[in-house]
Amino acid sequence: MSTMRETDDPRFFLCIFREGSLAAAARALNVTASAVTQRLQALEAKLGLRLIDRAARKFQLTDEGELYVAEAEKIVAQYDALIDALHARRSLVRGHLRVRATFGFGRKYLAPAVAEFQKLHPQIKASLNLSDRWTETEETSYDVLVHIGGLTDSSRVAFPIARNGRFMLAAPSYLRRRGTPKSPDELARHSCLLLQENDEDVGLWRLRNARGREEAIRVQASLLSNDGDAIKQWALAGCGIMLRSEWDTAAEIASGKLARVLPEWTLPEANIYALVPQRKGLSTRARAFIDFLSARFQPEPPWQQSRRKPK
Repeated sequence: MSTMRETDDPRFFLCIFREGSLAAAARALNVTASAVTQRLQALEAKLGLRLIDRAARKFQLTDEGELYVAEAEKIVAQYDALIDALHARRSLVRGHLRVRATFGFGRKYLAPAVAEFQKLHPQIKASLNLSDRWTETEETSYDVLVHIGGLTDSSRVAFPIARNGRFMLAAPSYLRRRGTPKSPDELARHSCLLLQENDEDVGLWRLRNARGREEAIRVQASLLSNDGDAIKQWALAGCGIMLRSEWDTAAEIASGKLARVLPEWTLPEANIYALVPQRKGLSTRARAFIDFLSARFQPEPPWQQSRRKPK
């Protein structure tokens, strides 16, 4: 039996664990649910024990199943690292590259980047999973996570990909109707559009001017959503003032559809990073992909190029 076959069962069970159900694993593996059930039964019969608690009301591993997952992750990681090391000697980039990112940035910038990278390296199988929320378990199953904003998790190695500012923006129609704020304290009297993506206090806007003066302004939400595109559409419709990343609004600023509010005041940047779990290490394919992204977005990312108005 080949070494590759020895890793098939661990990979199969890890897929079930990460997907959270047999039906979801069947979709991920592109097979029928009955095929997954039969293969799981065969694995359990071979081991002589149950890995999944059939009596539980929801998906739940047995104690042996939890141990199998922990050891399977080590086996698969070690095997993949060995293959990557062997391929690196021949300068080969191959294997399954798993990338995770947020919906908006992922759709607009990463989807075409992943497709182009796969064309450059046809021996790569690339998958891009987009979500605005994920668990710690899900995060560790990816080669590269593309993160926007501040870094707080020291368990990951961060590679800078692109600079990305955050601006206060509104449609000219709103500013004509309600007036343009002249100082940060005037923001409290305006309609604001708030993006609630996590547990942060999104109604507290922290500003800083060129002299280093800082202001923390409490704003009121006239409209609030967990979707950045909805916030942007409201701003374009003249509903209020929003905070939004430069990558998503540069074209509208250049065209005049959105105008910066209090441009002399800056907000904390939301730079873009490629994150790699420390314990997983950096595979050849992940290293090649990070280098590819760096070359694509540096020294000037495409949104800064599109922000330039034609002369």
